[in-house]
Amino acid sequence: MTLVKEAPARPAKKRSAAPAAGRRGRRRENIAGYLFMSPWIAGFLVLTAGPMIASLYYAFTRYNLFTPPEWVGLDNFTTMFQDPRWQKSVEVTLKYVVVATPLKLLLALGVALLLAQKRRGQGLYRAAFYMPSLIGASVSVGFVWRALFSDDAIVDRTQKVFGLDVGGWIGNPDYVIYALVALSIWQFGAPMVIFLAGLKQVPQELYEAAEMDGAGPLRRFWNITLPMISPVLFFNVLLESIHAFQVFGSAYVVSNTQCGPADATLVYTCYLYQKGFKEAQMGFASAMAWTLVVAVALVTAVLFWSQKKWVHYEEAAK
Repeated sequence: MTLVKEAPARPAKKRSAAPAAGRRGRRRENIAGYLFMSPWIAGFLVLTAGPMIASLYYAFTRYNLFTPPEWVGLDNFTTMFQDPRWQKSVEVTLKYVVVATPLKLLLALGVALLLAQKRRGQGLYRAAFYMPSLIGASVSVGFVWRALFSDDAIVDRTQKVFGLDVGGWIGNPDYVIYALVALSIWQFGAPMVIFLAGLKQVPQELYEAAEMDGAGPLRRFWNITLPMISPVLFFNVLLESIHAFQVFGSAYVVSNTQCGPADATLVYTCYLYQKGFKEAQMGFASAMAWTLVVAVALVTAVLFWSQKKWVHYEEAAK
């Protein structure tokens, strides 16, 4: 009989303390990160998320800031949809968005194409064109704009030279909205900078090859520039459309806080401000605010859906 000799048991290896130490280090880093983020998190909860939740509740109540809110269900929304001034505010806002956004982007793209070319003093030109975007939203610029487009002001006198006698735009219900459009177009600096960054990423070899094939400037722009910067164009369209729906300061100041004349500059947010803070109908104003949120979300969804047909990404091409 053969005896099988048992192998001696190997001593158990001691577990390394490195993984545990690594986990403790990562935990400390996470805690430090959350501590640094805590001011932003607190601000978001107190100043953004909290008011949003409260306004959603107030949208279904009758609330005037002085008495406790009273639950009314969908009454605010029903009254809002039947309100002629609310319908007017939607009409004015849509007109502003449809006119101001394309014109602003066209001017921004045109200036970006000019600034993309190498020339002396390029930095100075970029700063000069971007400057209106920094100061355009200020109240002082709104007062200046109202003075420019008032009766017998520089715009009125200039148009008379060309035989156009329509008076000041500010007091004319048919033209005052175009004064707001002009102010929006004047602030084209931000989308211009984004367009300029996109144009810098277009490979010059594509232009050289197209030029050798006999393609002219317009054909190169249509077949090379636009497809290559289509992601940047989509971003600008999305951003400027959302900003246009939220216009308030310029309409409020240029119309001397009246959003007129004849409600000609009664943009959506201006009417929301009147109902909420002038008439103390905070429940109605909250319903208006959430309707605007839903409308902007739908417009954003449509834009994202449409990008599949006209936005070209390099990853998709590969």
